[in-house]
Amino acid sequence: MNHYAILFFLGYILRLEAALLLPSLLIALFRGESAAAMALAATILLAAGLSLFSLLGRGKDRSITHREGFVIVSLSWVVMSLVGALPFTLSGAIPSYLDAFFETVSGFTTTGASILTNVEALPLSLLYWRSFTHWLGGMGILVFVLAIIPMAKGKGDSLHVLRAESPGPSVGKLAPTMRRSARLLYTIYIVLTLVEVVLLLLGGMPLFDALVNSFATAGTGGFAIKNASIAAYESYYLQGVIAVFMVLFGVNFNLYYLILIGRARQALHSEELRVYLGLVGVSTLVIALNIRGLSASLFDAFHHSFFQVASIITTTGFATADFDLWPELSRCILLVLMIAGACAGSTGGGIKTARVILLWKSVKSSVQKMLHPRSVKVIKMDGKPVEAEVLESTQTFMVVYCLIAIASMLLVALDNFDLETTLSAVLACLNNIGPGLSAVGPTQNYFALSPLSKLVLTADMLLGRLEIFPMLLLFAPSVWRVRSRRA
Repeated sequence: MNHYAILFFLGYILRLEAALLLPSLLIALFRGESAAAMALAATILLAAGLSLFSLLGRGKDRSITHREGFVIVSLSWVVMSLVGALPFTLSGAIPSYLDAFFETVSGFTTTGASILTNVEALPLSLLYWRSFTHWLGGMGILVFVLAIIPMAKGKGDSLHVLRAESPGPSVGKLAPTMRRSARLLYTIYIVLTLVEVVLLLLGGMPLFDALVNSFATAGTGGFAIKNASIAAYESYYLQGVIAVFMVLFGVNFNLYYLILIGRARQALHSEELRVYLGLVGVSTLVIALNIRGLSASLFDAFHHSFFQVASIITTTGFATADFDLWPELSRCILLVLMIAGACAGSTGGGIKTARVILLWKSVKSSVQKMLHPRSVKVIKMDGKPVEAEVLESTQTFMVVYCLIAIASMLLVALDNFDLETTLSAVLACLNNIGPGLSAVGPTQNYFALSPLSKLVLTADMLLGRLEIFPMLLLFAPSVWRVRSRRA
């Protein structure tokens, strides 16, 4: 383990966080939010001071392997959350540091689960920081760093970091270098965000609201700045724009790159894209018909159905209606979409559509193998054979995912809430969605949960965003051993 490389990366991360807190500080100073301004300034100074530890690695070997890549990514997300929670507690906006840490982890992991009972009471500067954590965490903290700073050179060092942070069963490069790949991803991300901001402004949404709601949509996070979430904007146009962009940000960003370089036909023939859009379409239709009796019109039913389907499958968590009051069929469909999630390589959470497809094909292959033992079945994705390593990692991921979900449910069950609350709270946090059902439904929050449950769900959010293994490897003693000769 190259500890100097880890310190070097964490130093950059802390300096970056200090810089990213500056816009919130400027907003606090401009609006005269003295408590928030002092808290933000103190946090900036602390982050900058702690970053000096990276000087210990100056002049040392900073090359990394896959082990350091996993550790750097996991520690970066934890450290940024620990520091990022300080403005909320130091300002008194969220007195409990555990609650502030829960809220900040929820932001960076783009979960959107909140302990706030009155979000509109927060100073605008802290609301901005809270929503900006979504945008930063959506594409990935380390991807952002790689996009702006040449952190490592040669030996595929940057790829180890990108693989550890990027969602999906496999990760590759868009461009010859990882820095250029990261820049391409963030260019697409920024352009889509700005387009949404403009469209929301055209619909009459205030600039601040358009900006922070776009942050939350782009990161598929779902932190709203209104107590009624997006239902507070009583406009089909505004709600429709947000719904469409939730779906767009749930698409694999590699496909946008293919479209940009003139390979739109290949992008549109993506098997994962077709399944993802098919799930959105079929679920919207079934739920709309199911809630028709609860809606003012058929159009109204389709509107709210499409919005909630887009919000749940992309794991954004925005709401225009209290779907906890919908019929059981609709709620069950949303629960299934909550687990399935969006496309690999998107900002969405869940187990990812690509994994669902691979698991389904693996089951079909196993059944055919039982019926025809001598047959050889090659599993393909988009017409290309899937490597055995990818299939094995997908199956392992699902086994570990289920074990973590079961263990989390047993621990959260100690709070003695009803089964819907316990089950949906764990699934909502592990899949980075936010709102669940019953006591943690779209009109409720996580404030009433015990400190133990909040810690468990905070861990679930980090495990879900980093796809489990990077976080688990932090607790493997062999990962931390110093080797004289490194692979």
